[in-house]
Amino acid sequence: MKIVIQRVKHAQVSIDQQLYSRIEQGLLLLVGVGPEDSQEDMDYAVRKIVNMRIFSDAEDKMNLSVQDIGGEILSISQFTLHADTKKGNRPAFTGAAKPDMASPFYDKFNQLLAEQVPVKTGVFGADMQVELVNDGPVTILLDTKNR
Repeated sequence: MKIVIQRVKHAQVSIDQQLYSRIEQGLLLLVGVGPEDSQEDMDYAVRKIVNMRIFSDAEDKMNLSVQDIGGEILSISQFTLHADTKKGNRPAFTGAAKPDMASPFYDKFNQLLAEQVPVKTGVFGADMQVELVNDGPVTILLDTKNR
C-alpha cells in the first residue's frame, strides 16, 4: 500500500458537483493498493495511521495522534500512487491492483480504521474532486513495502 497522509483543518470530496463527504480536523488519506498487498500491509498501515503523532500538543510539539485529538479521517482511493514514470511522459499504472482486488481491500482497510477513528470515504473508481486545507502543511508518505 502507498498512502499519502495529510494533516488537515478540514477536507471534503465531491462527486458530480455534489458534496459526498466532509471532515473537520483530522487526516486526509490518499490510498493506493498494490497487487502484492496483504492483510499484514493493511494492519501495519492502520496501526501507523491511527497512532502517528503528527498533531500539536499544548506546547506546539507534534505529540498527539488523530485518536488523541478526536479527529476524523477522509479516505480516498487513489490508484495513481502506483504510477510508473520511468519511461516516456505517460505514466503506466500496471503497478496498481486491479479493481476487483483493490476495491474490497480498500473497503476492509476503511472498516479497520473506522473501528478506531471516525472515517468517511469517497467512492472507489469515481471521478472525485477533493478539497482540503492542509494544516502545517504536514504531508507524510507511507509505503507498507518500505518499513
